[in-house]
Amino acid sequence: MRRPFAVSAVALMLATPALAQTPPPGEVPALHEIGTAPSAQRIRADIQTLVGFGTRHTLSETESATRGIGAARRWIFEEFQRISAACGGCLEVRYVSDTFTGPRVPQPTEVVSVIAIQRGASDPNRYVFMSGDIDSRVTDVMNATDDAPGANDNASGVAGTLEAARILSRHRFHGTIVYAALAGEENGLIGGAILAAEAQRQGWRVEAFLNNDMIGNSAGINGVTDNTTARVFAEGTRATETPAEARQRRFAGGEVDSPPRNLARYIDRLADQYVPNLDVMMVYRLDRFGRGGHHRPFNDLGWPGVRIMETNEHYDRQHQDLRDENGRHFGDTLEYVDFDYAAKLTALNAVTLASLAWAPPPPSEVTIEGAVTADTTLKWKRPPAAQAPNLAGYRIYWRLTDAPQWTHSRWAGDVTEFTLKNVVIDNYFFGVAAVAHDGTESPVVFPGAAGSFGGY
Repeated sequence: MRRPFAVSAVALMLATPALAQTPPPGEVPALHEIGTAPSAQRIRADIQTLVGFGTRHTLSETESATRGIGAARRWIFEEFQRISAACGGCLEVRYVSDTFTGPRVPQPTEVVSVIAIQRGASDPNRYVFMSGDIDSRVTDVMNATDDAPGANDNASGVAGTLEAARILSRHRFHGTIVYAALAGEENGLIGGAILAAEAQRQGWRVEAFLNNDMIGNSAGINGVTDNTTARVFAEGTRATETPAEARQRRFAGGEVDSPPRNLARYIDRLADQYVPNLDVMMVYRLDRFGRGGHHRPFNDLGWPGVRIMETNEHYDRQHQDLRDENGRHFGDTLEYVDFDYAAKLTALNAVTLASLAWAPPPPSEVTIEGAVTADTTLKWKRPPAAQAPNLAGYRIYWRLTDAPQWTHSRWAGDVTEFTLKNVVIDNYFFGVAAVAHDGTESPVVFPGAAGSFGGY
């Protein structure tokens, strides 16, 4: 059943100024439903199907109907088409590809990803993404023939992306959602780079990229078994920062308030409110130490990308030839995936995508002033009315500079400027979020270039 937009155009026209200044509700019932909707059984079935292709190595077989990355991507394409048929053709399913040569791709190879686009109704050029990686590997990254089941790394991410599409395709959104199964991750983050280049070519406004790489392992090599936490990796200073922007950041702050960091805070808050028994660990780093994932090509272009993944990894089950040695099993096989846990992390993604796509776009051109005064004033730009028909107003956030999460907020209403009386600018970090009539919010935007999510 499709969820109608929260407020009709007629209702908006009839709204009184007093009503417009009333804070929206503090929770969104539909997000509670989405937070428990993913099915562990469906995720298990999808992972089992992907494992059944033997290997999904980027350089593996492409012509076979039953083995290799070609068979895997065709099945994913067909599965997205089945999901689209169930929602009346609401998804545009297509391949995104390019021919690539590099250190881990010695011969020119067509690297093919699959995406499904769910177009937004009022702001279709604002995009939020969820991705998983199609490809798998064994110990030798160039071994394209041996069995590489890749059950957790990363059939779990693809299965989660498919499941999120099944759930969210039942609803309509203001912004556009892209569900992506990306190839070439193990051979150089190729699929992500190709998709990021496509987004840049098409002029898409990328609000968020959620990279899911390993969301199904709850028992770590460190001896910890935990199915109640997830990590969100988010880098700080924007890779595209100019010298002038760096100078501004030096005096105004923003190192810990980049769009990826505020996207991570957003995900953390949604987990606390809408996903039962799940807590987010925000990690202030691009990825695991010295490593990378498919969100990085989006970060490289200045867009907010984060990596969502399990908290406790088991390295015997990553990038390993299938074998048993001295009573230890090596290899990424189906029996070690925690499907309930994968469903929980899928719910985290689905809630985030829905909240982002239902909410108005983040405020742009946010500025702040208040030096040598007792008060702090923030200003921002409102989007065109047609682009944000559900906009109720804005909420101001602030926190102590060493606090990881926003701790204070104030409803400002439908304005483009607000002054916090007797809140000293020198003692806090500040930001602004756009709020819809149904209570969904954009991520918080830190003032200046360091925190900007981009314009309209």
